[in-house]
Amino acid sequence: MTQTLEYDATGLLCPLPVLRANRKLRELVVGGLLTVRATDPAAEADFPAFCRQTGHELVSSSREGEVLVFVIRKR
Repeated sequence: MTQTLEYDATGLLCPLPVLRANRKLRELVVGGLLTVRATDPAAEADFPAFCRQTGHELVSSSREGEVLVFVIRKR
């Protein structure tokens, strides 16, 4: 079974959503999934860049109204 965590970064501004998500990823085993919800428009570019730089996999990114939802697999 895949370990999963969720982090609500709504209301936080850049760079806090990525920094806090990175902290949460440390709690996961390799292969674990982190779902992040963010409202900062910059997150749309920040999370793909973060994943490219760190080697984590951006499994999906979507939008639920004003909320951006990212699913990241820890590498």
